[in-house]
Amino acid sequence: MSAGRPRRLVRWTVCLLLILAAAPVFTGETLLITERILRRAEDQYGPSARRRLLAWQELMRSQEGDDLTKLTTVNRFFNKIPFVSDMNHWGQTDYWATPIEFLASNGGDCEEFAVAKYFTLLALGMAEKQLTLTYVTALRLNQSHLVLAYYPAPGAEPLILDSLVDAIEPASRRTDLLPVYSFNASGIWRAKQRGRGELLGDSRRVRPWRELLNRMAEESHQK
Repeated sequence: MSAGRPRRLVRWTVCLLLILAAAPVFTGETLLITERILRRAEDQYGPSARRRLLAWQELMRSQEGDDLTKLTTVNRFFNKIPFVSDMNHWGQTDYWATPIEFLASNGGDCEEFAVAKYFTLLALGMAEKQLTLTYVTALRLNQSHLVLAYYPAPGAEPLILDSLVDAIEPASRRTDLLPVYSFNASGIWRAKQRGRGELLGDSRRVRPWRELLNRMAEESHQK
C-alpha cells in the first residue's frame, strides 16, 4: 500500500462500511495447485514461479504442529517475497492479488502478504474466527497498512503477522501500528487492542476483497 496518503484512510473506511456481500468459504481444496496452473504460471513468469507454487503446496500438505508453529512457518515463508507497490507491480493503484498470483509473480504489497497468510492458515486448519485482516495506520511510515491478526482465544489480545516485521508480537507491543478496522469472511469490526471490538456489520462487499474472492473462485473452477 502506498505511503503518505491520508485519503486512503477515508477510502478504506468508506469501502469497509459500504461495500460487502457474503463471501464464499475457501478451504485447502481451493488452494490446491494443478499442473495447468503451474504451466500457466511458468509460461508467464518463468520456471521460478513453478518452484514457488510447489513450495507453497508442500507447506500446506506437510505443515503440522501447534498454532504458533504454523503462524511462524507461514509468516516466514511469505515474508521472503519482495515487497512491491501495486503501481509498479500491476500497473494499478490498488489491486489485491490472489495467493497464486502473488507467489507466481514474486511480489506484492501489504494486502497480498496478509491475504496469502490468511488463506494459507485456513487451509492448515485454523478456525476463521481466529483470524482477521486488520487495517492499521503505520505511524512511523505515516501510511495505511494491512496486517493479519491471530486471536488465540475469544477476547484475547491478538498476535500480529506483518510483512514489514518478521517477529510475531502481541498487538500491545506494536505501538507503531494504530488499529482501525478488521474483517474476515464473517464480519467487520472496529479494531481494538484486545478482542474484536465493535461489530459493524456483515462481511459483504469490500470491493477489492470481493474482486479477490471472485478471482480465487475462477482459479478454482479452472483447475
